[in-house]
Amino acid sequence: QVQLVESGGGLVQAGGSLRLSCAASGRTFSRYAMGWFRQAPGKEREFVATVSWSGGRTYYADSVKGRFTISRDNAKNTVYLQMNSLKPEDTAVYYCALNRHGPFPTTRTVGYDSWGQGTQVTVSS
Repeated sequence: QVQLVESGGGLVQAGGSLRLSCAASGRTFSRYAMGWFRQAPGKEREFVATVSWSGGRTYYADSVKGRFTISRDNAKNTVYLQMNSLKPEDTAVYYCALNRHGPFPTTRTVGYDSWGQGTQVTVSS
């Protein structure tokens, strides 16, 4: 079972940047696509971005396209989410997740098998 631990969240002003990291345990990390999701208070968890096992393909939600970049370093068992031009509506708990079986891209939460505990991102106006 792969365990995922997110870090890098915090408080930032609108227009600022943050870089989230998700460290994975286990030797099979590099075989699977990874995704980032977020959940704001009172809202459902929503898809943000996903990256293929090799890092060669990426896919984004329209709301973050052009502002966020997902990447991975398989040698470090880590996936990243670089977030630029942050907006107050980006405020949420951000989760990384691993996709063992689904096609690429998978944007539904049910398509992901393992989840981290989340990291809070707060964007002030």
